[in-house]
Amino acid sequence: MMTIPPVVRPAKPFDLELVKVTKRFGSFVANDQISLKVPAGTFHALLGENGAGKSTLVKCIMGFHQAEEGDILVHGHSREINSPYDAYQFGIGMVYQHFTLVPAMTVAENLVLSRPDTPGIINWKDEMARLREFMQTAPFKMDLDTPASELAAGQKQKVEILKQLYLDSKFLILDEPTSVLTPSEADEVLGLIRDKVKAGDLSVLLITHKFREVFGFCDEITVLRRGQFAGHGLVKDLTADDMAAMMMGGQRETKIVPKAVRERGPAGLEIKGLCANKDNGVPALTNLNLTVHEGEVVGIAGVSGNGQRELVEVLAGQRPATGGELVVHGASYHGTRAETAEHGFFLLPEEPLRNACVPQMSVAENIAFRSFDRPPMTRAGCLVSRAAIRSFAQDLITRFSVKTRSPETPIGDLSGGNVQRAVLARELGPGTARVLIAANPCFGLDFAAVESIHGQITEARNRGVAVLLVSEDLDELLALADRLLVISHGEFVYETTPAQADIKTIGHHMAGH
Repeated sequence: MMTIPPVVRPAKPFDLELVKVTKRFGSFVANDQISLKVPAGTFHALLGENGAGKSTLVKCIMGFHQAEEGDILVHGHSREINSPYDAYQFGIGMVYQHFTLVPAMTVAENLVLSRPDTPGIINWKDEMARLREFMQTAPFKMDLDTPASELAAGQKQKVEILKQLYLDSKFLILDEPTSVLTPSEADEVLGLIRDKVKAGDLSVLLITHKFREVFGFCDEITVLRRGQFAGHGLVKDLTADDMAAMMMGGQRETKIVPKAVRERGPAGLEIKGLCANKDNGVPALTNLNLTVHEGEVVGIAGVSGNGQRELVEVLAGQRPATGGELVVHGASYHGTRAETAEHGFFLLPEEPLRNACVPQMSVAENIAFRSFDRPPMTRAGCLVSRAAIRSFAQDLITRFSVKTRSPETPIGDLSGGNVQRAVLARELGPGTARVLIAANPCFGLDFAAVESIHGQITEARNRGVAVLLVSEDLDELLALADRLLVISHGEFVYETTPAQADIKTIGHHMAGH
């Protein structure tokens, strides 16, 4: 009988293998007999549409879920992983799709907190010296004293990656780690991780939807489709069409929603001299002026942390302005529920599970947030009809291809892409939008979902909606926007059109040059 070696946290990268892993949630089979192997010291991509079972599979590796069937082999030995601490003991770390930072704590405190051996009494002099030494070799620099609550989405993602590098994990799972990074930041981060793989310091399993990242950094791929194994291969032997065919299960006709040629309509949204502060009182926005007309998409580009988050929060009524005015359809606008209904003011925020949903409530209830207090959702002015809510939600779930077990499923159980689809269904489904604010609307989505959302945004623009698109994906902005502005240090510093855009010039302005 073979003796299984005791758990000793590894000093070198190792291979990890899944053998016929099956995970069920009631009658729903999320992972069905899936096998894959990541050899030691390689960079492996896990691909698949949203809802294909990728996140569930890696959560089985991390010990959040326990598979009903199958085996997990760590360095050739069967291992039982019942918690993230077990995974840590085996040298496995993960950067999650949703942020795990403690908002009230600083970057330094979050890094120290991530260590399971953090002492009850912390010697901060020694810890800060250790952190500063670590930051010298990090792929990007972060202010260790900044509270996590003041970080933009891209900055938070960087800290999540830093946590795992700081923990010295030897097998790293990355769940969409570059979704809110600029292309240069993404290349920097993945380039550093790739260098560690080539140097024999890491094994990596990367969940991504960006073929550019697969071709640029990965050695092998495994593809899932509808919870099942759909293909595997060496990146050097595959084309993008090969990968797409494995992911999609054959050819699909791409839906193209062309931009309508139309005269620019009247002003839908006017931003006049807008000023706002960060959470710590430091100015985030300074004298912003912008008009978004009906029937156009105005794109805002910028490196994360330059005021985009504060701008969207002011527009959403989540943050007070310290100066200036918002005007919608000629009337002063303050973000109240009555005003949003009157003016058809709708919002697709970044991090929708945190900013636009109640995770514990059902998909149907979340979709009904805009209209639950109006007919046909209510009767006699106060009686809520659950049947009407369910019927309304089911129609939108079908129209927007939201993958959920049922309308009663808690929305927090959905994959990130399907949460965004549900929010999109709520905001655009009724067809009453006249102003739409979209902030990183395709964060963490696969290319099919991106295509769908881009089509919905363009369709809204074509029927006269004034669209403000805030995104850190420059390709997305160039594809959708009629006008493009760059924001840097809380100010608009450059304006162009996609037809006249020079990428190098835009990049210089984004970098503050």
